Amino acid sequence: MKKKTIQDLMKMKETGEKITWITAYDAPFAAFTEQAGIEMILVGDSLGMVDLGYDSTIPVTMDDCISHCKSVRRGAPNTFVVGDMPFGSYQISVEKAVENAVRFLKEGEVDAIKLEGGKSVTKQIRAIREAGILVCGHIGLTPQSSGVLGGHKAQGRTVESARAVIEDALAVQEAGASFLLVEAVPPEVTAFIAKKLTIPVLSIGAGKECDGQLTIFADTIGLFQAFTPKFVKKYCDLAPVIVDAYKQYAKEIKEGVFPGEEHVYHVIGDIAPFEELFKEFE
Repeated sequence: MKKKTIQDLMKMKETGEKITWITAYDAPFAAFTEQAGIEMILVGDSLGMVDLGYDSTIPVTMDDCISHCKSVRRGAPNTFVVGDMPFGSYQISVEKAVENAVRFLKEGEVDAIKLEGGKSVTKQIRAIREAGILVCGHIGLTPQSSGVLGGHKAQGRTVESARAVIEDALAVQEAGASFLLVEAVPPEVTAFIAKKLTIPVLSIGAGKECDGQLTIFADTIGLFQAFTPKFVKKYCDLAPVIVDAYKQYAKEIKEGVFPGEEHVYHVIGDIAPFEELFKEFE
């Protein structure tokens, strides 16, 4: 599979071909993604909840993200990878935002970075883009600032809120973002934004009337058990399958069934010399 470029993604918007996007945090699942032909991977700060056991994305660090980006790139060398800038990596200053975006490219080997926010982060978007780095904006429900939003609540459901979301979308594009993620926004609002903007607009829980979709891989295949967002469709439910396999593994150990004869390596030749060897240590 040939890696997509931003020009390819723009062409897909123009022709109406939907863009496929999913998260991955390590080499094995990145490899599965590439084998499936999905065009983009997001190494999201959601790794904090999915992989690291945190109850939010806030504790995730730059070093966490860079490490996982490296792993994903090793697993999916031919996929367009987006690194997600964690909380605190771009809010402090424009200079810090550029420095950390550069780290994502130099150390994490990503193709673009994503950061949350609309009008409030246009200076960072502009500076990162001027540094020669592709930027994905993220508006609507922005988990890093969910406290200000009153929790993980859908946005744009009133006229006043929808106006703010649309203004954020326009500001992000004007600042130089190359594509945009819209989260937990009514499909009518997302459809308007996708038609209004010239850059690709992708949805996570924001309807299908846009240029593509993103989902969290662990939700999609039933690995994350804490909760399931309303907008998630499970294509399989692996968690109970894995638990059942582990239970059977433990049971067979207890009962002496595993390992079986087919799982062991035998000595080469006659056992007698080995028995003499063992006697030396008695």
